[in-house]
Amino acid sequence: MTLLGGALTAYLIGAIPVGLLVARAFGVADLRARGSGNIGATNVLRTAGRAAALLTLAGDAAKGCLAVVAGQALGGGTPTAAAVAAVAAVVGNCWSVYLLFRGGKGMATGLGAFLWLVPLATLTAAVVWLVVAVVSRYASLASLAAALAVPLAALTLGRYPIDSVVAGAVATAIIASRHRDNIGRLLAGTERRLGERRA
Repeated sequence: MTLLGGALTAYLIGAIPVGLLVARAFGVADLRARGSGNIGATNVLRTAGRAAALLTLAGDAAKGCLAVVAGQALGGGTPTAAAVAAVAAVVGNCWSVYLLFRGGKGMATGLGAFLWLVPLATLTAAVVWLVVAVVSRYASLASLAAALAVPLAALTLGRYPIDSVVAGAVATAIIASRHRDNIGRLLAGTERRLGERRA
């Protein structure tokens, strides 16, 4: 297949609405009508509990990894094909064809995609996420910091193709754009912390 075919495959895998399906299995009829309305693990945690959130996180990360593996294989097996597939997986999660081009914020899917693409950089970003989350208790702030850490760490380590670094930067821009409401609330001091439930 071509690079485009690999990217399309990665998009379709990334677009699978894992959080929506997991929440439904845990008794939440439509996750989009509960909490923040987002289909990611944070909203699943607030509406369906810890076990469902962990399953969502694992499922989203797994589909991100699978999307890169499949997209690279079908796109010619090159580093460019892998990098394009990683971005396509994040795009699929954020604008899912299965949800009429609505979706999540791309963080967990990006985790899986970039864990395959730039593993050491992504592990560094995971540490950043954990530290920021523990200190601030803001999942959104931790996600933004971790997303930014991926391309920076990939560039600093100097062991990954430039295609992967660029893919990390593009994914970071997408994730930041999907968090624009959270950024506004963080600046206003009204963002909810981890563990807080919406009334």
